[in-house]
Formats: sequence, C-alpha cells, structure tokens
Amino acid sequence: MTLEMIVTALADHYGWAGLAERVPVRCFSSQPSVSSSLKFLRKTPWAREKVESLYLFMLRERRREQRD
Repeated sequence: MTLEMIVTALADHYGWAGLAERVPVRCFSSQPSVSSSLKFLRKTPWAREKVESLYLFMLRERRREQRD
C-alpha cells in the first residue's frame, strides 16, 4: 500500500473536508490535491503517522460495518 493509495482512499471515504477535520493540516483544507498532500506528508513524519493511523481506523470501521 503506497502513501498515494492511502491518501486517495481517505479522500474518497471522508472527502477533503472530512479529512481536514480529522487531520488538521493545510494541505487537506486549502486547495487540496493528492500531489500537494503527498509532498507535505513525505516531509512531515507526525502528519504521515496520523494519516496512516486514520487509514487503519477506516479499515476497521469498514470491517465492522460489513459484519453488522
């Protein structure tokens, strides 16, 4: 799983506004795009960790919804 795939999946699931609420960084709230987000996340380890954690949380949510 690449970082690009993670950002794309999160943006598809939550939308850019929802993603900006969950991980409050400017690359998600001000003219968001996958490429600008990737540049920022590759340079900022703490933000990348939050995005990766949110992705894992999203996967757990989806599994729970499928079981119910």
